[in-house]
Amino acid sequence: MSKPKFPPVNEQMDLIKRGAVEIIPEDELVQKLERSLKENKPLNIKLGCDPSRPDLHIGHSVVLRKLAQFQSLDHQAILIVGDFTGMIGDPSGRSATRPALTLEGTRHNGESYFKQATKILDKDKTKMVYNSDWLSKMNFEEVIKLASKYTVARMIERDDFTKRFKSGDPISIHEFLYPLAQAMDSVAIKSDVELGGTDQKFNLLVGRDIQREHEMEPQCILTMPLIVGTDGVEKMSKSYDNYIGISDSPKEIYGRTLSIPDDLIYIYYDLASDVSKEELKEIKKQLDDPKVNPRDIKRRLARTFVTMYHDKHAAKQAEEEFDKVFIKKDIPVDIPEVKVVGKEISILDLILEVKFAHSKGEAKRLVTQGGVSIDGEKVDEMSSLIKLKNGMVLKVGKRKFVKLIK
Repeated sequence: MSKPKFPPVNEQMDLIKRGAVEIIPEDELVQKLERSLKENKPLNIKLGCDPSRPDLHIGHSVVLRKLAQFQSLDHQAILIVGDFTGMIGDPSGRSATRPALTLEGTRHNGESYFKQATKILDKDKTKMVYNSDWLSKMNFEEVIKLASKYTVARMIERDDFTKRFKSGDPISIHEFLYPLAQAMDSVAIKSDVELGGTDQKFNLLVGRDIQREHEMEPQCILTMPLIVGTDGVEKMSKSYDNYIGISDSPKEIYGRTLSIPDDLIYIYYDLASDVSKEELKEIKKQLDDPKVNPRDIKRRLARTFVTMYHDKHAAKQAEEEFDKVFIKKDIPVDIPEVKVVGKEISILDLILEVKFAHSKGEAKRLVTQGGVSIDGEKVDEMSSLIKLKNGMVLKVGKRKFVKLIK
């Protein structure tokens, strides 16, 4: 393994601070970097992985990209898969107890997480560990001693616990153990810096306290913003269907990116792409210019994301396909086929048959919104009966097509 080549501390801090919400405490991080440079020894940069959500999206990429930046500075990236803590269930940002997973389930999800995360991280320079390796070995006496290091009053300071306590919602004792277990991860790997979203701030700070209790130099913490989803309202999440998945097809990544509100273009460029400071300034200038159509900048962003997670050729194809379908109003070449039986079917049953809706209520809403057509003809009556013909094309919404085969 070659010796690390650290840039000057001021250059490192310029990159580290980009997009960060908080660095706590910043002066301690500078000291750690100075010592690292003097001793030619990389810092241990920790990021915990939530194994309950193995499918990663652009929102997850924000903190992963920060970890990749630390890698580019020659520091050691350590991904901790919370296979043991996943059995507790992280209560952060939750209004109720999160369901726990099995150890086997968390391990499987952890492998999927790593495979996707290394689309962003340097696989050869990323160390992945499972926290069951140390947490499962703790006996009850050790757990009691760990629990004695933190008070209930301190735990209740956490925002989600406070809200649930005041509203009378149940808080299980085991949930108090989650931030303590996460803190023990920092002890186990001798973490110098821990990364996380702003919703993880409390847990990261507990890590500092528990490291002190173990007579270790406390880690610095760096929080990154939670990115808003494509709807421009809620935090990006698969449950809100407002996400851009990093393992999605080029067509999906391109189309979903173009659906974002204009006021998110700069934020996505800043937090979820590799554009330089100079490029960011130019993008900001263009977005502020009323003569420039933001759609053109958004198309460039969509190409950027497809190139990042696939390649340039895929980005070019995705754009051409999008233009064919949505600008020229053509039908895509590679649409799926579904076999149907009978001579006719109601439009609502047809939408359910091809699985474009989960319920009749959802199917009714799609028809009411005017997003349903057969061979280019809009279907706006919920009672419509469709005479089935071989090869007819059903379109639902902006991007869902299916060819009906008899």
